[in-house]
Amino acid sequence: MALRGTNQEKARPYNRRIVLESVRNNGPSTRGDIAERVGLTVQTVSTIVRELEEQGYLLSNKEAPKGRGLPPTTLHLNPDGGYAIGISVTPLGVDAALMNLAGDMLGSAARVCAHPSPNQAFALIEELVAEMRALRPEGRILGVGFAMPGPFDVQAMSFVGPTTLDGWSGVPVRARLEEVTKLPAFIAADTVAAATGVRLYGEGTAIPQFYYLYFGVGLGGTMMQDGAPVRGAWGNAGEIGHIPVVPGGLPCPCGNRGCLERYLSLDSFSNRPEGQSQAEWVAAVTPIFHSAICTIENLFDPQTIVLGGLAPDDLITALVATTGQLPTSISSRYDRTTPRVTASLGQQSVLRGAAAMAVSGVLSPRQEPALTPDRPRKRDPFSNGMAA
Repeated sequence: MALRGTNQEKARPYNRRIVLESVRNNGPSTRGDIAERVGLTVQTVSTIVRELEEQGYLLSNKEAPKGRGLPPTTLHLNPDGGYAIGISVTPLGVDAALMNLAGDMLGSAARVCAHPSPNQAFALIEELVAEMRALRPEGRILGVGFAMPGPFDVQAMSFVGPTTLDGWSGVPVRARLEEVTKLPAFIAADTVAAATGVRLYGEGTAIPQFYYLYFGVGLGGTMMQDGAPVRGAWGNAGEIGHIPVVPGGLPCPCGNRGCLERYLSLDSFSNRPEGQSQAEWVAAVTPIFHSAICTIENLFDPQTIVLGGLAPDDLITALVATTGQLPTSISSRYDRTTPRVTASLGQQSVLRGAAAMAVSGVLSPRQEPALTPDRPRKRDPFSNGMAA
């Protein structure tokens, strides 16, 4: 859906975000290009652009003349106009990265800590955030995005067992995060953060409809539709790790038996029979993996399934290599132009996605609520030109 500005008197911060998002999404643009896309006058856009240039978010570039008349000035995002920190906490430890507005990763660091408690994790986060700030000591840090294993608020599944953050139930994560970082905090499931990273900066940039299958300590996923995650009623849509796939199978901490992530996850891979090679494990789980692929396709009808996460690249590659011949599903089409399963290599998607959540949370357009006495306006970084 196209983003549109508004001429309402109190909508200036919203219009600034609209203009900035137009440049973020479409690359270098003239004032006329922006005005046409967002439905504002060129005069209004020019005023907003001047403010965004003064705030350091946009840079202008005038091309050399090629004929009569003055060439138009093009506007592009200033990569160093702001930075965001992405944080991921898993049963393996804590990771952090610093990202600029262009999506470039400027540095990262990690702390190994098996099944960190909240106190352990937030102490490590405080250390890591200080390291990330030191990479750009004079830079404007917009916020911090935090990714953690889901699902959330589900009886017998949330924060229970070796594939989640056991013992984190009831922890005020956002408040603790803002306390130790002194930054605006934005929180999402690791599957959503990773899918967002792939959509903005990875294999999903040209694919608006894809399902991201997150191969982590556990197994989960998120459907991206028109570039946005499908959340569901409670924010847990796409979490397929607890679909029972083997009747009477291995017991799962959720209380069921035969759940998918008992067979297809890093936890399962790490606990494979002694002496079993990676190739033998892949061969053993291939039928279950293919069944999961068909289930996802029949439920969500994606253009492709992107397989990524915390698993080593060679393991992701080996699993994707088995998908040359898959059982029939609604994705078995004659007119396919993308493979049914695509590999997302490297383990940075979740951190980039987490950082992108902070950038979007501060700078991207959102619906302005009606102002009423019981609904005061929250502080907006565009109201006074100061980002958080």
